[in-house]
Amino acid sequence: MVLDKVRTDGLLPTIEAVRNKLDQPTPMGYCNVGIVVGVGAGVVDFAIGDRVASNGKHAEIVSVPSNLCARIPDTVEDESASFTVLSAIGLQGIRLVQPTLGECVVVTGLGLIGLVTVQLLRAAGCRVLGIDFDPAKLALAQAFGAEVVDLAAGVDPVASAHAFSRGRGVDAVIITAATRSSEPVHQAALASRKRGRIVLVGVAGLGAVRADFYEKELTFQVSCSYGPGRYDPSYEQGGNDYPVGFVRWTEQRNFEAALDMMSDRRIDVAGLVSHRFPIAQAESAYAIVGGSEPSLGIVLQYPVEPGTEAVRFERTVIISGARVASDSAENCGVSVIGAGGYAGGMLIPAFREAGALSVHCGCRRSRQCAPGPQVRIQKATTDYQDAFEPCSGRNRVQSP
Repeated sequence: MVLDKVRTDGLLPTIEAVRNKLDQPTPMGYCNVGIVVGVGAGVVDFAIGDRVASNGKHAEIVSVPSNLCARIPDTVEDESASFTVLSAIGLQGIRLVQPTLGECVVVTGLGLIGLVTVQLLRAAGCRVLGIDFDPAKLALAQAFGAEVVDLAAGVDPVASAHAFSRGRGVDAVIITAATRSSEPVHQAALASRKRGRIVLVGVAGLGAVRADFYEKELTFQVSCSYGPGRYDPSYEQGGNDYPVGFVRWTEQRNFEAALDMMSDRRIDVAGLVSHRFPIAQAESAYAIVGGSEPSLGIVLQYPVEPGTEAVRFERTVIISGARVASDSAENCGVSVIGAGGYAGGMLIPAFREAGALSVHCGCRRSRQCAPGPQVRIQKATTDYQDAFEPCSGRNRVQSP
């Protein structure tokens, strides 16, 4: 894309466009717990003051479609509810496996989702064999009622699975590991009984050996995130639910089911939190995720500071240090509705070259405006009405 832009627009405009893109902050994460502070038109399932879990980005205030929220039971604490989305991912994998009471199921990879999956399978009446390299995670799986295989000790997972299933082969394997290797899939096939089921919830290489699957008529399926509706704009953004008679478990209903099981203590996530960080130290949290330090669940906490509530609820902020335009006719001011990457990289600089030296306002659905620091807009807003008024007319809050 960069090379194509160099050919069409030239080198210097391309360099500037790339720098503008790199200057933009990227929303992180996809699990939030909080209080509803406002509802959109047509939303009837939630009300202001409801405590909800959602797949919203990490932020103090976040806008989330109603189908991606679930009301939190009173008996579930906020920290536990922050595991809702992860639990729904494991739950969707189990729904694809369709286990029955008493079946033998292997869980390969005992990270956060794997350990939640162990608990869900135990709640469903299954015998569970957990496989991992980490002794601490194996100990947690044992505490949740699973038998375990320590790969670090050189234990053969296939032989262990056959012994665990009384020589019949296991009924199902759920792979919740993250690896480029195809070995977990190969081992799952060898450990399975005839017509067994294998579901990939995590990430693994798919260099499968045909004979492994052909001779046993195994079924293999990749689980898509946390349930039907995922990646469907009509469901997620449009708010169009699937009829319960045809799709019993959507992603939202999986959220609700996970929260219900937390409420009944059939899912225990208290022991899965290894670190807690205030949001101001989020970089340290991500350094642990990408580093070698042992970790499981890392919770980001948002402080409630007296006097800050009004600032967070403002839809318009004045950018500190921006030059306020004069009211003279010679100094034409411009407000931009839709201040995204193209506006910041192309349109606003073009207006400046044409003599519009003042950019009053950048208006966008989120308060994260795309124009880089060299553009120097005077205010950012999510209220399009503010884009029609001079910057000096409705000053709100000074942004640091």
